[in-house]
Amino acid sequence: MIPIEKLLLQRGVKITDIAEIAFLLQIKYNPVLTMEECIVSVRTVLSKREVQYALYTGIALDNLAERKLLPEPLQSIMESDEPLYGVDETLALGITNVYGMIGLTSFGYLDKVKPAILQQLNNKANGIHVFLDDLVAGLAAAASARIAHGDANANQYDLPDC
Repeated sequence: MIPIEKLLLQRGVKITDIAEIAFLLQIKYNPVLTMEECIVSVRTVLSKREVQYALYTGIALDNLAERKLLPEPLQSIMESDEPLYGVDETLALGITNVYGMIGLTSFGYLDKVKPAILQQLNNKANGIHVFLDDLVAGLAAAASARIAHGDANANQYDLPDC
């Protein structure tokens, strides 16, 4: 089995690309956050087997579509990145949910805005990345949520003991 970081790199995505997005999501809320912390967070998310399986599946489908090996109508759907397809987002949501609801809301934002590497992956001239752009957004959202959950300043409210 190819290590997941190597597989991402083969598709043009570095861990630092994903960490940059997590950083963008969290720096407003954690002004002392470092890129190194974001890299650690991305690698921690990537260490989860369910995350790796989602990536292996989505990347394989993108690869097969590029080689025109998918049956119709799936091949045409992938080539046109059909907006109503939604399976790519569904697979990515499995990653975002690893660290709770904040991952889901961050994913929605990233899917709409497509900052940094996400914009490049969404450019159809660079190959078929129907799944990869959403999976990378899911990774960044989960890494960001992981940071938010660990931020000592995130819970500013004193809640009563139950």
